[in-house]
Amino acid sequence: MSSPANTVAPAPRWAVRAAHAAALTTVPSGLWRIALGLGLPVGYSDEVLRENFDIPGWGVVYVIGLSVVSEAFALLTLGLVRPWGEVVPRWIPVIGGRRVHPLAAVVPAALGAAALVCIWSGFVFWWSVEETPAMQGPWHTIVGTLYQPLVLWGPLLAAVTVSYYRRHR
Repeated sequence: MSSPANTVAPAPRWAVRAAHAAALTTVPSGLWRIALGLGLPVGYSDEVLRENFDIPGWGVVYVIGLSVVSEAFALLTLGLVRPWGEVVPRWIPVIGGRRVHPLAAVVPAALGAAALVCIWSGFVFWWSVEETPAMQGPWHTIVGTLYQPLVLWGPLLAAVTVSYYRRHR
């Protein structure tokens, strides 16, 4: 007897690669924010860290938490190409082992992709914006480089979402 996961064609290779790429887009900026939260020299003076970011203080929890949450959401893209995006893993209470309704995955993923495009598309123009006076030395360029992958997160998620929808309709 076939399980619901076996009744759907596997994700195309390009979609699997795009899902993995989407999951990796948050890593560079996340590592920079974690370094910021740990008080490492990432372009801001100690005064700017205290006044603008509340570091040390609650700002540490915020920037590290933002990095962890961002990566967790990015990793959810893998569910659109993996079996756990088709059947809820058994270890999850109450709903474990049940088939995932396609729209339960497609609607949040599509809304997320649209939101990500709106949020991050401005970073395409990072280098046309005046350097932030609070950033010291070459950090404006370094931070721009670390945030550029986020521009791809929304379009990659959108492409993988379309692939998932087509395989499950």
